[in-house]
Amino acid sequence: MSVKRPVYPFSAIVGQERLKLALLLNAVNPRIGGVLIRGEKGTAKSTAVRALTRLLPQITVVVNCPYSCPPEHPAGMCATCLSQREGGPLPTTLRPTRLVELPVSASEDRVVGSLDLEHAITEGERRFEPGLLAQVNRGLLYVDEVNLLDDHLVDVLLDAVAMGVNTVEREGISVSHPARFILVGTMNPEEGELRPQLLDRFGLAVDISGLTNMADRMAVIQRRLAYEENPAAFAEHWYAADQQLAERILAAQQLLRQVQLQTEDMAIVAGLALEMKVDGHRADLTILETARTHAAWLGRTFITTDDIRLAAQLALPHRMRRQPFAEVQVDENKIGEAVERSAKLVSETSPNGGEQKKNHLSDNTPDTAEAMPSPQPSTPTPSSTSASASSTGAQRTPDGQIQHAADPFQTHRIEGQRDQQKRRAGGRRSRTRTTRKSGRYVGNETVVRVTDLALDATMRVAAPYQRHRREHGAATGAPSARRMLLQRSDLRQKIRVRRTRNAVCFVVDASWSMAAEERMQATKAAILALLREAYQRRDSVGLVCFQRTYASVLLPLTNSVELAQRCLRQMPTGGKTPLARGMLTGYEMLERARRNNPEVIPLMVLITDGQANVAMGLLPPQQEAYHIAAYIAAQQVYAIAIDTEQPNFDRGLTRQLAHFLEGEYYHLNDLQDDRLARVVRSQLQRLR
Repeated sequence: MSVKRPVYPFSAIVGQERLKLALLLNAVNPRIGGVLIRGEKGTAKSTAVRALTRLLPQITVVVNCPYSCPPEHPAGMCATCLSQREGGPLPTTLRPTRLVELPVSASEDRVVGSLDLEHAITEGERRFEPGLLAQVNRGLLYVDEVNLLDDHLVDVLLDAVAMGVNTVEREGISVSHPARFILVGTMNPEEGELRPQLLDRFGLAVDISGLTNMADRMAVIQRRLAYEENPAAFAEHWYAADQQLAERILAAQQLLRQVQLQTEDMAIVAGLALEMKVDGHRADLTILETARTHAAWLGRTFITTDDIRLAAQLALPHRMRRQPFAEVQVDENKIGEAVERSAKLVSETSPNGGEQKKNHLSDNTPDTAEAMPSPQPSTPTPSSTSASASSTGAQRTPDGQIQHAADPFQTHRIEGQRDQQKRRAGGRRSRTRTTRKSGRYVGNETVVRVTDLALDATMRVAAPYQRHRREHGAATGAPSARRMLLQRSDLRQKIRVRRTRNAVCFVVDASWSMAAEERMQATKAAILALLREAYQRRDSVGLVCFQRTYASVLLPLTNSVELAQRCLRQMPTGGKTPLARGMLTGYEMLERARRNNPEVIPLMVLITDGQANVAMGLLPPQQEAYHIAAYIAAQQVYAIAIDTEQPNFDRGLTRQLAHFLEGEYYHLNDLQDDRLARVVRSQLQRLR
């Protein structure tokens, strides 16, 4: 019998105080709405979430209830527990709070629940088999890499989080059950952004990075080595510290009921939200709920502006973005100043409230202040510093000069028709049939080999023959039973629909022939406009630039278009034009993506003046570029060639290149024309 390995202790995590505080506040008050943890890999995101469950108090549940119903709160009970409650007190038991992990590859049936196939086939009765949302009721749902979650699962989570109820209506069953949980998600922003609808559902958001202090990094190494050598002894060493945190969570939960909101508190938060131009009202409610919880965590029954300031720093960053590529960096000092201005305004309009708030601040003793993990100051990262510097003007680099981009202009969405090709990969652009079990169930069909049984359709087909089959079975001496009698001809396969994925690679000419400031600014503005289109449609985006004698992959295929923009702004220019090398590098990127997912639709957007003067082999540079273009077209990679040549000096080189690519030709000025959307739409339909 294997011994379960102890979870890494919460108290043993070095640093990351803001992350730990956000998790602890949600443990005290699940009404805050969960936490989104964004940061690079290896920064203790998953470790902290799993360790938190050891601190959560036990809960009282109804015995044998699959939904862990609370016996003392009828509003949170399932229909079965409500009916049994009428006959007398329900049997109860204590159990630990559950941590349920939602895999990114989970099927919709596994998440929401489905018909119990075994019971239906053997007993001939329909019975609901609960899913993950049933298991996690009154617990903690952890989604690692939440930004990679498929759209249909995101929709399911949105419904459950919004309503606190999971409703399943499929395959002849209709079931509703409570599904209230703390939603915790982790993600690496470089792997793509999160849908805004789900992003706003997280009450708090924390951005974390690796530790920069040598002593802290050494402590991480020492503690991790000690844990790996003897997990049980390490957990025992930190047991007392974890137990203190668990007791403090219980105490804060009890005190939370006594923390009252004042009218002045609401006015300060409302003024803050207005000044920060926050959309909607969820941020206001989350800030107030977090401020109440933080006051209880520090042992107070009243809220101070420090509580509101901290709550705003946790609740606002992921709600500030209005447009793609805005690169909104929420300055914590700016939030603090906004809180102070709002508090001052409230004090001037309500003298009694202002005096009361002032007294509250004076009661914040040093001992209480020290109990609160200190916020980590926000410092600009090297990449953000470079991006902001490059946006203020041109800079010299070893490879040439960096030109900032002009304002991106508006393009039109690329639409697609639903196709009938079966695909194994998911995506967000066009609806398509898929053989994966994670798509949305929309119909059924007859196939030679059934791999995804459509039980409802199978039972409907078999139902008219049950009497005859039972009579035949009785005549042959077979025992009669209530179970459904099925034959191979009855079996039906589910038809599932999901969305195809487009992989868009921008191949950009960064040679001296493109280095004129005005032309490069316009070129980058065009790319940003197309990136905005990709952002809205959630395509994977890559960026290749070519200059001198080589081509560089500035950005591998990713959903993080903010990262793409950052790389674009830092793209140097200068040198000769290895056009063939640039196209070949872009093709190799798209081909790797297609090998990983054969159903991906590859799209190359080539931005150049069409002139080549560096060759890879023995052919003349221009002829070699045409040869590579013809090869790319033969591999069924769709391409758009955008000409950056001055109209008065047009030599037709990019137009000829588009001919060999078998793609569409446009001049840079044509990007603002509706014709681009129409042409690309028709070409994507032709590819499918």
